Amino acid sequence: MIRFIPVFAAMMAFATAAHGQAIDPSLLQLPVDGSVASWIIRTFGLLTVLSVAPGILIMVTSFPRFIIAFAILRSGMGLGTTPANMILVSLALFMTFYVMAPTFDRAWDNGISPLLENQITEQQAIPLIADPFREFMLANARAKDVSLFIDIATERGQSTQSEGKIDLRVLVPAFMISEIRRGFEIGFLVVLPFLVIDLVVATITMSMGMMMLPPTAISLPFKILFFVLIDGWNLLVGSLVRSFL
Repeated sequence: MIRFIPVFAAMMAFATAAHGQAIDPSLLQLPVDGSVASWIIRTFGLLTVLSVAPGILIMVTSFPRFIIAFAILRSGMGLGTTPANMILVSLALFMTFYVMAPTFDRAWDNGISPLLENQITEQQAIPLIADPFREFMLANARAKDVSLFIDIATERGQSTQSEGKIDLRVLVPAFMISEIRRGFEIGFLVVLPFLVIDLVVATITMSMGMMMLPPTAISLPFKILFFVLIDGWNLLVGSLVRSFL
C-alpha cells in the first residue's frame, strides 16, 4: 500500500518510482541512455508529489467518507478533542489504504511498473493508471451526481467523455459530493443513539429539579459505556469498509 505515493504522482501526469519505503536515488541521477526530458518529468513529479498527494487523496479515494463519519462520531459523543485529530486522520488513512489497495495494485501493475521498466511511454501509462481510479469512482458515485455535472458541462459546451469514457473532470467532483453525502448519512445513523441518551438524561434531570446540572456531564459516561459495550469501533469501521463497492 506504500505504492499509493507513485500512483498519486502518475495521476498528475508525472511518473515517480517510490516503490517501498525508500526512494531510489537513481531517480535523481541524469540518465545514461534515456532522454533528458523523461528524467526532468520524473524528477519534477517526485518533487511535487509531496504537495499534491493530500489533495489527490481527498479527491479520488474513500478518505472523505471515513473522516466525516469519525468526526461526527466524536462530536455526537461530546468528547471534544478525544480521540485526537491525529488519531482520527491516521485511522481514516489506514482504512483508506485498506479499501483502495486493489485499486492501487492495479494502477501499479498496469501502468507504473511498465513505465518504470521503460516498456511503455508516459502518454500510454497515464490512461492505464487512471482507469482503476475511474472505475472505483464510477462504482461509488451516485448516478444523480454524475448526471448533474454532465448536464452542467453540456450546458457550457464542454466535453464529458474522453476516449469513450467519462471525463475525470466530470467524475471527480461527482464522486466527491457523493462521498460527502454518504459520510453525513452514516454520521447521522451513528449519532442518533447518542442523541436518544442525551434526551433521556435531560428529561430525568429536569424531572428531578436539577436545573443547574448540565445533562451532558451525566450522559457522557453512559454514551462511552454504550459505545464500548456494543463494540462500536468494530461495527462502525466494518460498516464503512463494506459500504464501498
